[in-house]
Amino acid sequence: MKSLFKIVTVIMVFASIVACKKDTRPNYQFMPNMYEPVGYEAYQDSDAFPQGMEAQLPAEGSIPRGDHMPFEIENTNDGYLLAKETLISPLDSMQIDSEKGKALYDIYCGICHGNKGKGQGKLVKREKILGVPSYDDAGRAITAGSIYHTIYYGKNAMGSYANQLNEEERWQVVEYVLKLKADLEK
Repeated sequence: MKSLFKIVTVIMVFASIVACKKDTRPNYQFMPNMYEPVGYEAYQDSDAFPQGMEAQLPAEGSIPRGDHMPFEIENTNDGYLLAKETLISPLDSMQIDSEKGKALYDIYCGICHGNKGKGQGKLVKREKILGVPSYDDAGRAITAGSIYHTIYYGKNAMGSYANQLNEEERWQVVEYVLKLKADLEK
């Protein structure tokens, strides 16, 4: 009799739980602000912020978080020429790591410029990109500054690599490109 009573009790509890479940009715939300936050439009009027607008400018002189440092030379032809003439590597001879520079060059540059810097990378050989010059071409007087500016902003069909490489890695690649240029000019 006790086991029959237990079985009936379990069936009643199960039946009451199943009877209350209704899939078409949404669940209860005990803290609805956590599920449905108030969305602010970027340019809507608001009393919460100065000037009555949601979107605010960052504080003057602030630098975004991470490895990004602003580059003072602008992305123009004049900026390129200024970088070519005045920009020098901040790395001393002990900080230059040619193995790291080669690894980064092979990853980001070698696909177009080739592993030797002759402008014969895999994409050029497959004719996906045309007109990649060799580092030792006549009239191509590249310097550390011009290479850095090109890596930072890109030039012609080459895009910027500022987001892929931090400042120290860009200078490692610059040093490796100068080494390839010197090797080609021998």
